[in-house]
Amino acid sequence: MPSTNPRTYEPTPACKVAFLGLGVMGFPMAGHLSLAGHDVAVFNRSAAKATAWTSEFKGNSAGTPREAAAGRDLVFCCVGNDDDLRSVALGPDGAFAGMKPGAIFIDHTTASADVARELATKAGEKGQQFVDAPVSGGQAGAQNGLLTVMCGGEPSAFDAARPAAMAFSRAFTLLGPSGAGQLAKMVNQIAIAGLVQGLSEAIAFGQRAGLDMAQVLEVIGKGAAQSWQMDNRGKTMIEGKFDFGFAVDWMRKDLGLVLDEAKRNGARLPVTALVDQFYADVQALGGRRWDTSSLIRRLKD
Repeated sequence: MPSTNPRTYEPTPACKVAFLGLGVMGFPMAGHLSLAGHDVAVFNRSAAKATAWTSEFKGNSAGTPREAAAGRDLVFCCVGNDDDLRSVALGPDGAFAGMKPGAIFIDHTTASADVARELATKAGEKGQQFVDAPVSGGQAGAQNGLLTVMCGGEPSAFDAARPAAMAFSRAFTLLGPSGAGQLAKMVNQIAIAGLVQGLSEAIAFGQRAGLDMAQVLEVIGKGAAQSWQMDNRGKTMIEGKFDFGFAVDWMRKDLGLVLDEAKRNGARLPVTALVDQFYADVQALGGRRWDTSSLIRRLKD
């Protein structure tokens, strides 16, 4: 957690919560819940990461998702993909097996809309509730407690989860029934893919033309070309620095979900499909863990 610009938390009733998955996003998100005064139990497949979390924040670790979820009002989750999500939610050691009736599972994984609907149904069969709630804002947003969260689910579950979730969010918004949060995250990733490719081409073109691109971005960033990507990644793209932020491997996973959903709903995504292949080129260059702004590398190599 960064020591600068500390987060101010709105007073909310303390809840008994669990957090499953302590990766680059989940670790600080769970930390914000603890700092906001909630009683937090954590689970991570690598026990060392859970131990590191409990050494930094007030809370306790559990050996299984079921143990972490037992007796908790809210169970938050942020793991890698559909299969990871099923592995922590389902089965005899899964969270659903430990959750009490009426408890709410809030999933921040970027996953498919299908798995969100599947788990919402299974939770309902047990008298529990499920909210799909993928996030945008990246690692910095998680560390600073300023994530944008797109939710799908029942309004009652959303309303019950929102006060605690605002510990790590600047916006926590219900967009429709189960699966709507995941579909909204797909919209987000489609928009980002096109923006980053356009910014990459613009910077590469300007450099070939001999322009001072730092100065150019400062100028055009005050006009209609301005974007979050330009403001936050333009300078580092010029400098060829890609050792931070949202990794190419993760973006390809997300775009795979997007393209699968487009096949089902008939949406035409020619630019998104092309940028997905451009990211495959970046992977081939050794950039699997580079930030997504590394698209510019394929224009230079």
